[in-house]
Amino acid sequence: MNRRALLIFSIVALLVIAVVAIVVVKFQPTQQLQNASTAPIVAPASVGSIAPTFSTPTTQGEFDLATVKRPVLLEVFATWCPHCQYETGVLDRLYTRYGKQIAFIAIPGSTTDITGTGPSSQEDVQGFIDRFGVRYPVAMYDPNLSVAKAYIQGGYPTIAMIDRSKHIVYLKSGQRNYASLAGAVKHLLR
Repeated sequence: MNRRALLIFSIVALLVIAVVAIVVVKFQPTQQLQNASTAPIVAPASVGSIAPTFSTPTTQGEFDLATVKRPVLLEVFATWCPHCQYETGVLDRLYTRYGKQIAFIAIPGSTTDITGTGPSSQEDVQGFIDRFGVRYPVAMYDPNLSVAKAYIQGGYPTIAMIDRSKHIVYLKSGQRNYASLAGAVKHLLR
């Protein structure tokens, strides 16, 4: 084999190895995805129904849905979820603007930590809060995922808005931008 043919063969072999490595890494299931699939696809909560009650300690004191007098914006999130991570900025802006009129609460709804490889914990949630500069109240841990099992709508994040009479008036899953959530908040305050 001449030198040029050997060089071409070597380059082609390296490209084939690189493509195989990319395919293996891309399509190998992770612990994160396996745990994410164990969350309920659609919880029993629905728009128009009475909100399932819960109480939990948060970063800003005790939260009890049964006794709160203001409308509520509830987020069920996962620390590993990139959409939830993005939405912290959106919720911080909303909290800054509407935090005196609406009770905000975010509750972790996954058993998987931010790395996608270990179990969620209070330390994991605190790391999420610190990393993304979260200013709104966050529950540190829900070991039984009771709030997620009551509210989640197909994935993370799930946002529920609950009026003063404790009826769910907004319930959606997936990343939302500021304009869409601000519009829903304005409707909630009417």
